[in-house]
Amino acid sequence: MTKIENDEKLLKDFFTANKQEIADNGFSRRVMHRLPNCSHRLARIWNAAVVVAGAVLFIWMGGLEAAWGTIKEVFISMINQGTAELDPKSIIIASVVLVFMATRKVASMA
Repeated sequence: MTKIENDEKLLKDFFTANKQEIADNGFSRRVMHRLPNCSHRLARIWNAAVVVAGAVLFIWMGGLEAAWGTIKEVFISMINQGTAELDPKSIIIASVVLVFMATRKVASMA
């Protein structure tokens, strides 16, 4: 056993043998109840305001038209590349990817 391992074992044994529990008597609960709650409320209000502002900017700056145009281009290019029948899984995947990209674009504008 090395000196470091021996020292760690001695420290662990010492702290295990001399462990003391301090009575809380509800102190932690009283402190938690006295803390101000305004930061949580302010964070929710701020999040809601940012989401509303992002949605308004997305609509105002033509995001809906751009997303619709992109969806149409994707479907037209799929048809032009010779796909006789459209696979529903591909349509769902393309739609999810476009929604994700639109969400990232809106988030980057804020």
